[in-house]
Amino acid sequence: MRAARYLRNRYRAILSYTGLVLFIGGVLMLTPLLVLIVRPREAAGAWGFLLPALTMAALGVVIWRVFRVSGELALTLQEGGVVVLLGWVALCLFSSWPFIANGSNFTQAVFESVSGWTTTGLTVVNVEEAGSLILLWRSVMQFAGGAGLAIIMLSAITGPTGPGFSSAEGREQLVPHVRHSAKLVMGIYTGYAALGIIASLLTGMGWFDAINHSFAAVSTGGFSTRAESIGYWNSPAIESVTLLLMVLGNLNFVTAWLLLRGKFRTAGRNGELRLFACLAVLCSVALLLLTSAGMYATRGKDIRVSVFQTVTALTTTGFSTVEHAGWNSFGWLVLIVLMVIGGGTCSTAGGIKQYRVYMLWKSLIWQLRQFLLPRSAVTQNAVYEGERRVFVDDDRLRQIGTFLFLYLLVLIVGSAILAAHGNGLRESVFEYASAIGTVGLSVGITGPEAPGGVLWAKTVGMFLGRLEFIVIIVALSKLFRDSRSMFVPKNRG
Repeated sequence: MRAARYLRNRYRAILSYTGLVLFIGGVLMLTPLLVLIVRPREAAGAWGFLLPALTMAALGVVIWRVFRVSGELALTLQEGGVVVLLGWVALCLFSSWPFIANGSNFTQAVFESVSGWTTTGLTVVNVEEAGSLILLWRSVMQFAGGAGLAIIMLSAITGPTGPGFSSAEGREQLVPHVRHSAKLVMGIYTGYAALGIIASLLTGMGWFDAINHSFAAVSTGGFSTRAESIGYWNSPAIESVTLLLMVLGNLNFVTAWLLLRGKFRTAGRNGELRLFACLAVLCSVALLLLTSAGMYATRGKDIRVSVFQTVTALTTTGFSTVEHAGWNSFGWLVLIVLMVIGGGTCSTAGGIKQYRVYMLWKSLIWQLRQFLLPRSAVTQNAVYEGERRVFVDDDRLRQIGTFLFLYLLVLIVGSAILAAHGNGLRESVFEYASAIGTVGLSVGITGPEAPGGVLWAKTVGMFLGRLEFIVIIVALSKLFRDSRSMFVPKNRG
């Protein structure tokens, strides 16, 4: 009985913080209504936002107040995972409401909502016909979801409970104090967005396009207000600004903090930063020589396409300047590999993450080196993480191997589902690698006419890819185990 009471008290705190996430989500849903100040003709669509926003905010306040516990209660990593899981599911469901009000069916609305919050960028919305409120809401979801803004705000509010949330969402602390760390992340992130908006305006974008594309770029989300994405402008200046924002969004926040403090040498020791630079250069050159050369009007356009498509895939942003249907198989393979590798750890990007790939590469080097040394030799394997030199043990490598197995397994199963719906194998692997990597590049499978089975398979892939499997598995197992302990009476005898 004492254990059951203890668990119920812990879950009161979990539900209370989940309610706070809902309240923040409700406030965020009101932000697109600011567009009505300059575009009052779209006021007819306001109820599609007001009603769900007020409902979500009110429900969040009620849950927070009813289940709030006295004093500050530090949550464990597993409990933080439960809050993240419950909060994200609730946010995605409520956030689908405006899309339903705009004419989408339930499957399409949930797909678009999950694509937004997971910063994927795959879309079933016709952006040429959608109103400004819907377009801005998509970008706001990506901006908030990119940094896990609801969770960061929550950790900033709740003090010592923060580490459970930030760790469960795959974030690191920049400084020892959680609240200060959260404020720094928010400051860096919003600084990126402000820089992007100003730079986009200077390159000739309109104010509405500039806001949407800056939000989507720094969150490595990729939602666009144009059907042709960044290719609509065919502008080297706009592509350059977008490239910079995508690279900034790809950066680990710890690395970004080091760079802002002028510690360039320390940041240069970061293995995933060096891996990113190496992959970006090599793949850009390979795509130029073996895919894009001669495909477009000028050699300059060939170079721009190869560089932009490499960076957009590697950072898992999903913006595009060209269609990929005419590309050869080598170009498709390069993009698939880059989408699977993904972006920086503790950044807004998805995929396996460059840090894990770097660690696997180092593990291979260490293993080969071990074969050449005497059996009695003792070696120490270390890498730099931020300003620290960290020694790597077998347990960490096993965790990376487990994650890699789960990732590739889901990729295979998801690709098989898409292929079973009549899509080609090449197209299926490309599209599902884009979904699970939260990239957003598409070769035509995703759209309003896509079968429900395809959309739900990709919805699950986006969700798993964003929360990285282990958080979901741990949270679900804890919920199941604790529910039995709290509500199933034990036999006495």
